[in-house]
Amino acid sequence: MPRYYFNIVSNAATVVDPDGTELATIEDARGEAVKDARALMSQAVLSGKDISGRKIHICDEQGALLLVVAFSETIRMAD
Repeated sequence: MPRYYFNIVSNAATVVDPDGTELATIEDARGEAVKDARALMSQAVLSGKDISGRKIHICDEQGALLLVVAFSETIRMAD
């Protein structure tokens, strides 16, 4: 099973995922990134911070960028 790395990227810095996660497909990795982004944004909002400008770079075991998930794309605007 492939291992995917979820690096969190902001304007100030990149937090590198040293361990990665084994998942069956890139679609599964995207789903995991969406859940992670939502959880991180929830925690940030409770602290009064907006981190919706951040992104998660999903990389393979060689460090190649496979997919970018923008935090802002993981939520819908409420009515």
